[in-house]
Amino acid sequence: MPSTVNSYVFLEKGRFSKPDDTSGSRRNSFAYFEPAFVRPLVALIQDGSSWALLLLKGRMELSESSHPKLVVENALILDAATPDFAPYYGHLVVATDGRIQKIGQGPAPSYDSVVSRLDAKGQILAPGFVSAHSHLFTSASRGLGEDQSLYGWIVAMTRYTDHCDDEDIYYLSKHGAVDFLRNGITTAYDFTSTGVPFQMEDDGHGTFSQDNYKPITWEQAQFKAKLDAGIRFINSVWLAEMQSKEATFARLEALVNWSNQFQDHPQFLRMALSGTVQWAEKKETAALELEAMQRFGLINQPHFLETPHNIEGQREKFWWYHEAGALSPDLIFGHFIHAGEEIIQTAARCGCGAVWQPTSNGRLASGVADVPCWLKHGMNVGVGLDDQSCTDLSDPFQNMRIGIYTLRATHKDPAAMSARKMLYLHTKGSAETLQIADQVGSLEVGKYADFLLVDPQDPDTGPIHDPISTYVLACSLRNLKGVYVGGERRVIDGKVEHLDARELSSEVHNRINRIRAKVSPDHPLWTHATTPVVANANA
Repeated sequence: MPSTVNSYVFLEKGRFSKPDDTSGSRRNSFAYFEPAFVRPLVALIQDGSSWALLLLKGRMELSESSHPKLVVENALILDAATPDFAPYYGHLVVATDGRIQKIGQGPAPSYDSVVSRLDAKGQILAPGFVSAHSHLFTSASRGLGEDQSLYGWIVAMTRYTDHCDDEDIYYLSKHGAVDFLRNGITTAYDFTSTGVPFQMEDDGHGTFSQDNYKPITWEQAQFKAKLDAGIRFINSVWLAEMQSKEATFARLEALVNWSNQFQDHPQFLRMALSGTVQWAEKKETAALELEAMQRFGLINQPHFLETPHNIEGQREKFWWYHEAGALSPDLIFGHFIHAGEEIIQTAARCGCGAVWQPTSNGRLASGVADVPCWLKHGMNVGVGLDDQSCTDLSDPFQNMRIGIYTLRATHKDPAAMSARKMLYLHTKGSAETLQIADQVGSLEVGKYADFLLVDPQDPDTGPIHDPISTYVLACSLRNLKGVYVGGERRVIDGKVEHLDARELSSEVHNRINRIRAKVSPDHPLWTHATTPVVANANA
């Protein structure tokens, strides 16, 4: 419960929310408690009645299911609840609504009946990873642009996706989301594609076309794909700059209004804005983004200061945001590699966050983000897996290790990034940066029961001297035994349980092959699909 009662004025799905909380259209929803009981208490709480808090707390405890959906016992738990979290042996209880009902040390409480009981002896139980920066539609573009930096790679990796129809992009996005789930990523901030072509001038200059947007059904298909895949997500959309400001906001409003029908779906966390100032030609774009953020209650994550080319030109655009008054906790910079001390200090002072993609930053030769400097100045920091087409393998364990080792080598200091800090940033730290830490990111009562079961002895990684170090440095996807979303098992030993992964794979291969035959007939796919593919050895 909050310590300052008067500053919390309404309940949202069973949690207290601050008056300035505009995260989506869920505010003032009493769906999680019966209105006849809650509304009078809210009025009393607003008046500062401490006994009302106690009564509500007691009511919440009484309303806890006496017949939980799942009880996990004898697990070695890494809850990531605080930056200095420590491992312990204990239990986790999942309520029928898919949220964590109890978690703690020692044996689980006894219940009259339990839908399912799981003995996790010998396994590590940890939060599902949060990818704070992802492009799920790129799942069928791996290996493209291998020899390119950012702008050349964008041209290469969109060779086929730009020619997708709504159904094609649905299957590509679903494939990306299922790939994330299979690898232990249970929540993703997903930048949806608009399908506009990228026009590259050179390694440091390029822009996306502003006059060739796909219909909004293209973006709606990507939203539906994530719902059907079973992943939890933030849906981030472009502010398509149309011929007029009115048309620009009309398109965005249509997307936001359409998404409102899913506001109570537990997988859909919120809408967000994909800022485009990095590629903009005029500073008015920054002010336009701020107006969109304020009008629709959106956070904004622009790709920013990513490429090592034309750094000064990129830095100048940071001040566009500053001049527009956009710097705030709602503005979260993706990549932010080449910021420099002055920009980092300014962003931190204004409360901005940043999201780090260690694997893709290496793959694209973008550089090494100064994450220790971000943290020193108090920035919220998240971690992302980025595109499947620029990490190629969506492996959060690999992502953590590349991040740790790159920073330690760059700073010549093992304290530059610890295993504990890295795990925290890829879970709760990411959730905090994206303002969804009340829902996901750590194993705490009231949050969604999104967790992983990892067996460090299958295959064996040796004696466990430090559980956190073993988990972060020695475990990998081969040790990942179970992925749970809302207490429901989605993956076991790498096998997806809730949908037909073979059928999904076939759809993706055949659709890309169809597009490839039309767009690049001289570049065959070296793969097996339902539709035969003939490789041209002379290509």
